[in-house]
Amino acid sequence: MANVETALKDIMTSVEGALGAALVDYNSGMALGTVGGGRELDLTVAAAGNTDVIRANARTMEHLGLTDALEDVLITLGNQYHLILLCTGRGRETLFLYLVLDRHNANLAMARHQLRRVEADLEV
Repeated sequence: MANVETALKDIMTSVEGALGAALVDYNSGMALGTVGGGRELDLTVAAAGNTDVIRANARTMEHLGLTDALEDVLITLGNQYHLILLCTGRGRETLFLYLVLDRHNANLAMARHQLRRVEADLEV
């Protein structure tokens, strides 16, 4: 089991093209931990904004009568991928992992795989 800091560092070292990562509570919009980012990538602002993305997806699924679980969300930009993975398991139902990738250096399939691996070992 990995704590938040260890899990986020693992993401940054194991995912090629990773620019930043965060663990976010989508009830509050607060980042519980961040790593990477920088002047042009404020992960605390991104955490709060992506909370709205998760909430909007949940509302839309409810309006459509969908009962399936939301696993992840991908936002594709010209130079970046933004990947949001909802956490599962007791005590983690309101959390998501957020990963920003350099689109030109990242393998999206491998990033999703690594993010799921880290999420499975995460202890909060």
